[in-house]
Amino acid sequence: METGKKNPIIERYKQYLRLEKSLSAHTLDAYCKDLDKLRKYVKEEKKELLDVTANDLHHFISILHDLGIHPRSQARILSGIRSFYRFLILEDYIQVDPTELIENPRIGKHLPDILTVQEIDAIINSIDLSKTEGQRDRAILEVLYSCGLRVSELCNLCLSDLYLPEGFIRVKGKGNKQRLVPISQRAIHELQCYFEQRASIIPKHNHEDYVFLSFRRGTKLSRIMVFHIVKVQVEAAGISKVVSPHTFRHSFATHLLEGGANLRVIQAMLGHESITTTEIYSHVENHRLRQEIIECHPRNIKYKREHS
Repeated sequence: METGKKNPIIERYKQYLRLEKSLSAHTLDAYCKDLDKLRKYVKEEKKELLDVTANDLHHFISILHDLGIHPRSQARILSGIRSFYRFLILEDYIQVDPTELIENPRIGKHLPDILTVQEIDAIINSIDLSKTEGQRDRAILEVLYSCGLRVSELCNLCLSDLYLPEGFIRVKGKGNKQRLVPISQRAIHELQCYFEQRASIIPKHNHEDYVFLSFRRGTKLSRIMVFHIVKVQVEAAGISKVVSPHTFRHSFATHLLEGGANLRVIQAMLGHESITTTEIYSHVENHRLRQEIIECHPRNIKYKREHS
């Protein structure tokens, strides 16, 4: 199975990805490039792809590591290789899958970017209320932060989901699971100010119940529109961090933890199925505490002065 000429098994695999897996041309190309890396390694080892063992793959992954390829990229390459060997099993080219016992490289936890309360206030206060959509956008950002919503949950929020006198909203999360989330008085105030303007919108059919509407189209806001609103206001506030709607959710959870909230409470508020998903915020808090110690410890201050 040389890399320099077309191989019937590889061509059949490409056809399988294209027709049976319905992969896009871009994804198909990525899978083939990852497989090519293994093909070159196998050729150098004077072996065939059909004869590759788990030990061969362990050695191949160690070479990727030595080349300085990031663990996340290693995991992606391994994913493409797994796909190929599952195809070989499916088509009876081989009897044993060499990738079966191969573990993914440890990627580590990614700590999300967090906004301070002051930065969130600056973003919300940067909204021009003289614009038609100004108060709507202000309500959007306040609800995103005050309730810790996913952008899809915000876009799908309905008037019938609001229990403002009781201080709660009903949120439809992943898998259509519902949860009740407390809403702050400030968010309630921003919503009520927006509702005065919303009364002038004529909603399209089947969009009457959605909270956040497009003033021009009368339809519920799209995820892309919410991303655009956040991007514009972050730039207006002069904040250089990479901020998305999800950043407001991360900030909400982190600020709750800093305020002493229990992880189980935060889990319920965010609608996480597993507590392990919520535990990322304890890592964020530990990371923040470490940074404060590094900046404030007298030994570190003295070292900075001596080496500045």
